[in-house]
Amino acid sequence: MEAALDGTDDIGEGEMRAYEVAIGSVLVCRVAGELFAVENACSHADTPLSDGTLEGYLVTCPLHFAQFDVRDGLHQCAPAFTGIRSFAISQSGVLSVAENVPRPGPPEGPPLTR
Repeated sequence: MEAALDGTDDIGEGEMRAYEVAIGSVLVCRVAGELFAVENACSHADTPLSDGTLEGYLVTCPLHFAQFDVRDGLHQCAPAFTGIRSFAISQSGVLSVAENVPRPGPPEGPPLTR
């Protein structure tokens, strides 16, 4: 699926905006001059990440402060133990979504204790 997103040129450095597309809500962020697109829902509590904050490449959930890297959707800290889906987006705002893209799983290794 591809979708041309209107207004991505207006997303300033360090800003983010939610878009509704066929697969649901997608969060588009501009960091270091590049656009990044991720699922707009925390994998821990399904809270819209667009209500949170963006600092560098990390978007923080407003509910329990789980963090995700907008470059690849990987979670960075508890309480989330899985990442969020990331999507290809052109710098002109064309979003490309592969069908049935899973969320990134927990890291390999021993279970987390916190």
